[in-house]
Amino acid sequence: MTDYLKKGFLLGLGAAIASKEKLESKLDELVSKNEISQEQAKQMMNDFIEKGEQKTEEWAQKQDDQKLRAAEDLGLATKEDIAALHARITELESKLESQE
Repeated sequence: MTDYLKKGFLLGLGAAIASKEKLESKLDELVSKNEISQEQAKQMMNDFIEKGEQKTEEWAQKQDDQKLRAAEDLGLATKEDIAALHARITELESKLESQE
């Protein structure tokens, strides 16, 4: 499943790069025709990049969520599970030592 997500992410990344290049080209064309200012073109590009960064964060979160679900489905312990067990063991050892 991870390979499937990786391929999907790379496909999306490729599409984003192609879109960015097309957007840059179109913005350059609009600036050269004086239909928009250079500042407007920069702002549009910045907006595009910001949206791309947001999508990247969403993809990363979705991938993390899917990993956690897969670990749960397989019955694997998460870092949090192990940390909780470690804390419990430490507490129990402390109680045993105080009883001796």
